[in-house]
Amino acid sequence: MKQLAKYFLAFVPKGTIQEKAQILKDQIKSDFGVKYALKSPAHVTVKMPFIFNEKKEQVLIESIQNFTRLYEPFSVQVSGLDTFGRRVIFWDILPNSALHSFQSDLKVFCKRELKLVDELADNNYHPHMTIAFKDLKEKNFDNVMELVRKSQISDEFLANELSLLKRIEDRWVEISRIKMKAPEN
Repeated sequence: MKQLAKYFLAFVPKGTIQEKAQILKDQIKSDFGVKYALKSPAHVTVKMPFIFNEKKEQVLIESIQNFTRLYEPFSVQVSGLDTFGRRVIFWDILPNSALHSFQSDLKVFCKRELKLVDELADNNYHPHMTIAFKDLKEKNFDNVMELVRKSQISDEFLANELSLLKRIEDRWVEISRIKMKAPEN
């Protein structure tokens, strides 16, 4: 019998970016009760959440490995602050042709090889790192925005592993880090 689970694919930075995001999300929760962004590590989504047969999870990982090994790592710059209306606050990702090409190719791969449906956000890709959303109330928006503005970031990380995240007990848990192609010397 099929056992369906929810997954998504993202670049999850390690180190200072992750630490800064965690501290900021914790402060937003403490000051404003906005906590939904704490349900996942800071990340840059490249494939929106999708449903997949949990019993075929290893096949999913192996398929993604076959895809990622064709791509060399690339740098991702996190800089600035932006919003989607007054409902999502995020750190912006600077324009990056390697990231856009990777996401576009991944979208095609997921549709052809994994039989996944394109989501609207897959087609209108705007890379970002969410800091507050979903439970961010209109009355708190400006104050949360000011707090995030004070915590401006300008940093970068190497996208050299693609993370597969799975929804487990109402949280997104990183279940696999899939290495990209090793750079040639």
